[in-house]
Amino acid sequence: MTDWWYNHKTGEVEEGAQSLGSDRDGPFASREEAARAPQIAQERARKWQAEESAEDN
Repeated sequence: MTDWWYNHKTGEVEEGAQSLGSDRDGPFASREEAARAPQIAQERARKWQAEESAEDN
């Protein structure tokens, strides 16, 4: 099974770990999921922020 990675430095999807670990996010199960990495990160950040806000109240 191939892992897919999103290189946030270049904005490209990589098949397998090709670049430095500090430059990529993943692994993802599919090319499509890796291509959505920036949106996935934003969704997770919003969720974590909402959870932290709820804990503070």
